[in-house]
Amino acid sequence: MQGFTAAAPPAGGGGGGGGAAGPSDLAQLQSTMQAIELACTSIQMHINPAASEAVILSLGQSSQPYKTCKFILDRADTVLDVFAENSQVATARFQAAAAIREAAIREWGFLSADDKRGLISFCLCYTMQHASSPDVFVQAKVSSVAAQLMKRGWLEFTTAEKETLFYQVPASFFSLLFKLSLRLCYSFYMLTSSSASLYSCLKCVSGLFKFLRIDTVMTDNWSKFEWVNQAILGIHGVDVQFAGIKFLESLVSEFSPSTSSAMGLPREFHEQCRRSLELDYLKIFYRWTQEAALSVTNKIVESDYAVPEVKVCTAALDLMLQILNWDFRCNTNDTKVNVFSAGIRQDGDSPRRSEYHLVQPGSDWRDVLISSGHVGWLLSLYSALRKKFSCEGYWLDCPIAVSARKLIVQFCSLTGAVFASDDVKMHEHHLLQLLSGIIEWVDPPDAVSRAIESGKSESEMLDGCRALLAIAHVATPYVFDDLLKPMRPFGTLTFLSMLMSEVIKVLMTSNTDEETWSWEARDVLLDTWTALLTPINMISANALLPSEGIKAAANLFGFIVECELRMASASAFNDEGDADYLHASVSAMDERLSSYSLIARASVDVTIPLLHGVFSERVARLNQGRGIVDLTETMEELYSLLLIIGHVIADEGEGEIPLVPNAIQTQFVVNAMEADKHPVIVLSSSIIKFAEQCQNPEMRSSVFSPRLMESLIWFLARWSRTYLMSSDGNGDKILDSGHHPEHSSKKALLSFFGEHNQGKPVLDIIVRVSLVTLISYPGEKDLQGITCYQLLHSLVQQKHICIHLVTLNSWNELATAFSTERLCSFWTLLIRYVRNLMGHIATYIVEMSSKSNFKSIAQQPDILLSVSCMLERLRGAASASEPRTQKAIFELGFSVMNPILVLLEVYKHESAVVYLLLKFVVDWVDGQITYLEAQETASVVNFCMRLLQLYSSHNIGKISISLSSSLLSEAKTDMYKDLRALLQLLSSLCSKDMIDFSSDSIEIQGTNISQVVYFGLHIVTPLISMDLLKYPKLCHDYFSLLSHMLEVYPETFAQLNNEAFAHILGTLDFGLHHQDADVVTKCLRALQALASYHYKETSNGNIGLGTHATGLKDSNGSSQEGLLSRFLRSLLQLLLFEDYSSDLTSVAADALLPLILCEQSLYQKLGNDLIERQTNPTLRSRLANALHTLTSANQLSSSLDRINSQRFRKNLSSFLIEVRGFLRTM
Repeated sequence: MQGFTAAAPPAGGGGGGGGAAGPSDLAQLQSTMQAIELACTSIQMHINPAASEAVILSLGQSSQPYKTCKFILDRADTVLDVFAENSQVATARFQAAAAIREAAIREWGFLSADDKRGLISFCLCYTMQHASSPDVFVQAKVSSVAAQLMKRGWLEFTTAEKETLFYQVPASFFSLLFKLSLRLCYSFYMLTSSSASLYSCLKCVSGLFKFLRIDTVMTDNWSKFEWVNQAILGIHGVDVQFAGIKFLESLVSEFSPSTSSAMGLPREFHEQCRRSLELDYLKIFYRWTQEAALSVTNKIVESDYAVPEVKVCTAALDLMLQILNWDFRCNTNDTKVNVFSAGIRQDGDSPRRSEYHLVQPGSDWRDVLISSGHVGWLLSLYSALRKKFSCEGYWLDCPIAVSARKLIVQFCSLTGAVFASDDVKMHEHHLLQLLSGIIEWVDPPDAVSRAIESGKSESEMLDGCRALLAIAHVATPYVFDDLLKPMRPFGTLTFLSMLMSEVIKVLMTSNTDEETWSWEARDVLLDTWTALLTPINMISANALLPSEGIKAAANLFGFIVECELRMASASAFNDEGDADYLHASVSAMDERLSSYSLIARASVDVTIPLLHGVFSERVARLNQGRGIVDLTETMEELYSLLLIIGHVIADEGEGEIPLVPNAIQTQFVVNAMEADKHPVIVLSSSIIKFAEQCQNPEMRSSVFSPRLMESLIWFLARWSRTYLMSSDGNGDKILDSGHHPEHSSKKALLSFFGEHNQGKPVLDIIVRVSLVTLISYPGEKDLQGITCYQLLHSLVQQKHICIHLVTLNSWNELATAFSTERLCSFWTLLIRYVRNLMGHIATYIVEMSSKSNFKSIAQQPDILLSVSCMLERLRGAASASEPRTQKAIFELGFSVMNPILVLLEVYKHESAVVYLLLKFVVDWVDGQITYLEAQETASVVNFCMRLLQLYSSHNIGKISISLSSSLLSEAKTDMYKDLRALLQLLSSLCSKDMIDFSSDSIEIQGTNISQVVYFGLHIVTPLISMDLLKYPKLCHDYFSLLSHMLEVYPETFAQLNNEAFAHILGTLDFGLHHQDADVVTKCLRALQALASYHYKETSNGNIGLGTHATGLKDSNGSSQEGLLSRFLRSLLQLLLFEDYSSDLTSVAADALLPLILCEQSLYQKLGNDLIERQTNPTLRSRLANALHTLTSANQLSSSLDRINSQRFRKNLSSFLIEVRGFLRTM
């Protein structure tokens, strides 16, 4: 382990090269390899995994283990051992590659340039040499290590060195062939026993060696990456070609910031590597990959069976897709206005965005991507294979088909300077070419959907939808619509409407809760409409869509409304509630309805009258059928319709007052004198009049269900924020000026519902409707919540509405409705109700537990079930505690305190009953403790202590190692649940010291909460093992309580006995290295509290934590390190050498400062040890200066006040930035 303790390297380590291996070295290498192989095999067999893992980790942590790792990977790399075989355990070879990576990254600064290049060359040679190996995961790992090491040295290598690194690979490769030739000679000699034959073989090898020497010299004339290029072109065979492409894939992935590996280096390093690869090599790699795919295309297309070239082509397509996914940033000089796309939409306001990536390389990529005919080749390849395997249904999901479609979809996202700015048709031709190939995947929509429903794969259809979405993001609606016209008698928007209509039809027909292909297709197509209809610096819908597109949007929206209402009607009697498609909450539906509203607004002159007609027809149906037929289906349709209308005519107003949607402002030209004929006003007035009818008791009972009222209240809240007495400043100017006809719609809307027109009457109606919901629907919490938190809240937060609101009689009625004498006495009645409701349950438990034969009958099934049910009811009542019912609930719990202890004694072996008992006590104490007077608190605390003692005395929660694995797991789960409940009980007791509503102090009764809780910890902590702390919730509760106790009551910590004290220290050490940052934070705060307390106490001449701080002796009489020195060492180890979140630096500084002040001599010793271990003089000087600055910069003093803590935070942050990088890699 690195840090303040040294670790010895495993046998066989050392040596960066692959030089000669003597007999003793060879034996040591073999021994190490066998140990690694045994460890890997043991882990797979689940034999002593901890020890095996330690053996494997030691390989990477040892100093310069490269010779050992090479030996495990390929012994033929060691010159004197040309006849040996490499490890036959694939996982051992995988771990050896990982160890090379770990050691090389750590020791990179100390390796020579030759060693660095040698490691990279070895990994590349191994990848190519074993290209046909069946152990693909080993090849992938070694290839990845080569890429990572190449990146690590990328900024150190000159251009010539980078080229040399690649074109020297053949020398190493042929060197391996030479060694393998020697191996063959030896084998031939052993078979023939002929010296003459051996001499002939060696002579051939000598000739080969001379050839290789010449060939090595010739490599100096190879162009950049020539050998890798030859591998990718297939000169060395299909397997090597595939390996070369996969290596480039690893390289590109490693240089991309989003997928790069951690190296302990600053972000600037990764950015410089990314920029270098993008500018100098990325395009070259893409061209090579193109050529690789071209080289195997003919054989794939002409072959009637699967050929090895398919995997090469698939890998090439994947690599091209990966390169196009690159975040291009080096084309800023090429940025020009693109008149074709009229800007790129970012869709920041889009409610839903499917995944897409805009591909924006520079103009220097034009020859590779556009002019080369690459897109045509790709479409032809997919089309040829699609036609050839049209009868094979499985082919659409084959890797080559999936990769080809993904690349085609990615080409649809191509935009920016790669297209010539002076040729506006270039981009259009590119999209037209793509769409001509893609349209076959989705047209005709009905035939495609029928085929999918008959068993055909949906992947091609979904990719077609994604392609349309990608095109929508880079093209204006007019260009998007024109793309399909050369191939079809209609535009793309019309086809998009047809396609989505078919998808919705399938979705409604399937009527399933599972997310089928039609769900995904609908979401992608909705995103496509959203991308097209989100305005780009436009306010007029006429300028956004062509006339044919407006008509298509109107037809689509009409079909959507029809299907939504049909689905609402069909689900009216569905009792599944949450699982139902339409019975989702308003917030869950909001995302989809927001997209519907954009489609409606694109043709608002058609869709608003449509919505009014549908709404009026449903209301008329209600009035005609009232009291005659069941109106449930019609009410459910109205519920859905109100949600749709609300989204269409008004925007959400979270955080600000929404404006009238642009489409509504610009599409209607209405004279102010005829405002009542405005379609939006007509629709809004119809809904308001319908809502007003809920004041009629007869109508309310027969028509206005709570669910329908929810949608009405939600609509009124959303609508009023936009239209009711609008205070929009721009609207005021519009009202004063009629110079712009396009503003006439907004002027009519704002004036009609303004202060001086219909605004005040409408406000009065809204208030009266709110009053009805609050009085006439008393049990409907959701309805009343929407009324209070949305509708009334939207009214009172606007000052100009409040001025009129307080003058209304309806508002006065609302204000006085809940202040009558009858309601004032309600709480007294409520207490009486609770007593009457729950009293018999308490009586039953008291009587049952007091029976003389209770122990003998307790295990009878009916008695056990009855007791469990009663406890569940008690817990339900306890969890419903609130200030108004607190007294009644306390009396209920107080009456069963002793029976609860009896039940715990009797049912100590029934884990389910014990858990119910504990949860009832937890909920009861949590709801009561803050309200109890001193005497009541003393009684509750005494009861809790007796409960804890009883639980512990019966060893409840302890686990026998003799249990089977399944029973052991079940027992652990039961104990976890019990202990978590007990921790929650202790936490509830702690809250009494923080929140206390009683009239007297608990000290009057001699109750000390801290003593009580620490006593509880004495009982509980021995039961909490490290395995149980792996349960996240228990772990969180435990450290929350521990942190709170040590921060608030550190003085009582020293009173714990040695066993409990040692256990808590062990759990603190466990939590300090936990993966959950919140747990680590709590442990650091606990350490800060302990160290701060000890430092302040000792500064005042007191003993502080006493022997716990200075050290104790264990049961064997050996001295143990004190807690402060122990955690100072542990915290420094964590900060300097281990992985943790940077968010923890500040809280770690708060803990480290008091630890240093308490243990200054140990801190000096640890610092000196670190400095002495540095062999590099420069780094030694940097470390010494940094350690000095840590405790002296920014006028740091020895106090623990807030200002000093802030100074130390800055010092620690600067210190870690300065030294952590080279300390972790030394």
